[in-house]
Amino acid sequence: MAGLIAPILRDDQDKPYLGISDSSQTEKEQAERKVGSQLGKEDFLLLLVTQMQYQDPLDPADNTDFVAQLAQFSALEQMSNLNQTVSNNSAYALIGQEVLVRHTTSTGDTQEVQGTVQKVTIRNGSAYVTVDGQDFLYDEVVEVIDQNYLISTYRPKVMVQNLEFSHFDPQDIKISGIDMGSNDYKANSFAVVLMDSSDMEKTIAIDKKYFTYEKGVLTIDREALASVEEGKYIVAFVFDDANKTVDYEHVGLEVKGTPTASGDDSGTGGSGSGTEGENTTGGTTDGN
Repeated sequence: MAGLIAPILRDDQDKPYLGISDSSQTEKEQAERKVGSQLGKEDFLLLLVTQMQYQDPLDPADNTDFVAQLAQFSALEQMSNLNQTVSNNSAYALIGQEVLVRHTTSTGDTQEVQGTVQKVTIRNGSAYVTVDGQDFLYDEVVEVIDQNYLISTYRPKVMVQNLEFSHFDPQDIKISGIDMGSNDYKANSFAVVLMDSSDMEKTIAIDKKYFTYEKGVLTIDREALASVEEGKYIVAFVFDDANKTVDYEHVGLEVKGTPTASGDDSGTGGSGSGTEGENTTGGTTDGN
């Protein structure tokens, strides 16, 4: 650590004193210091010099004490540098991760930005993350979002429900709570397949002419189930989102009674896709 050098000045009574004070700091440094903020190494050095300046000349402090304090300041500086290095390394680890940034604008407004960290830049000892082309301080990152959690949150899904269809009193069935997903995981269409719960490889695809979808509710015409045998089924949804999500765990259908229609005009067969707000085509699957 370099030796501490301060000019020796004299007051009105020609008494010597060390010429160092808050004025030795630049205006920028003083502006950056805020009331209530943590003390830094510069503050401790200033306190040490002030202690030396105002000590009792008849009972000066022991030189050993000053050396010990300087050693403490050196350790403080090393710890500060280590903390900065750890912080920068943590910032580098965010590249490619989904994050939520809470940024305070120059007007005092709070801005939240969620996206993928594209790069990390070190400027003046501080780490900046680039999200959607904007640079933010690493300290402004408030959430790091796991990719699996992200997919499970935004991908298409269907609300849990159990339905019944009776051949004795056939009615249209309605499946509610269909979420098409959001952000980059949004689906535009889906297909619907009935899977026999006792044999998952036995599937019945619902043709698009038998159902409509509107505002999260799918209505399947009773004619589509006229030839479906009695038993318990799983209603599987195959979405066309980026991950090709298949939901076959949330909707159950129990068919009661004896079928009254032949298989010629049933809802089986056919494949394709439907668009939100329009008729949707069903398709067959291999049960996987």
